[in-house]
Amino acid sequence: MKKVVIFVAVMFGLCSCDKHDPILPGERHSIFATEKINVLNTSVPDVPESIAEYEPNDCPYRLDNQNTIWNGDKKIFAGFPTSNYVIGQKNPVCSGDFVYAGLSTGELVKVNPKNRQIAWVADIYRQSNMTGGASVLDIIAPIQIHGKYVYAGGLGGAFCKISVATGNATWCTWIGVEYPFLIANDVAYVLDTDNNLNAIRLRDGAVYWRTAVEKPVAPKYKNKRILIAHENFDAETGKLVK
Repeated sequence: MKKVVIFVAVMFGLCSCDKHDPILPGERHSIFATEKINVLNTSVPDVPESIAEYEPNDCPYRLDNQNTIWNGDKKIFAGFPTSNYVIGQKNPVCSGDFVYAGLSTGELVKVNPKNRQIAWVADIYRQSNMTGGASVLDIIAPIQIHGKYVYAGGLGGAFCKISVATGNATWCTWIGVEYPFLIANDVAYVLDTDNNLNAIRLRDGAVYWRTAVEKPVAPKYKNKRILIAHENFDAETGKLVK
């Protein structure tokens, strides 16, 4: 994915937020139980032959680069504006009576568009990325809603399973995410910003296996294989199939 990043010095940036939420007041709490990725180095059980491509419902709302969600020319949510962001289209997702959107400040928000009330805000980044001064925290990979959970990853170094009801993180895995990810049964196949393909167990965020890829592009799933550019990986073992 080709992207342009704008870095502009401002009087108050994300670095000044430190442990305070740029949208809602209050002290932040770490969303990571550990600073290490739990890699099991084992095979994925019960790999499906194929998966249905994730297609969110048509959502009439749009999100601009200043973290404002619009319904036509009407604002339904205004987040914290930042000058550090990735230029590109970021699409909110509609589910039930709510709109979900990933912001350039690294938060996932759930908003009721009818009364413009914020249901919850969830951090999708490592806390250490708040102190760098020029961190880019965008959630540019499409978020996915499956049942009672939202799955989201961003450039702030986190991929998380979030409760739809409460916004609480069930777990977060310490990887940055740029490209769309795949969910196959109880596993998420996620390409991270270090060009590793990760098979993440949805139950607890543990990684069955991870393997390096040559050319990072959005992954596809076919015949128990993960296709990334010209490379095919076995969805069960992560081994390159020639």
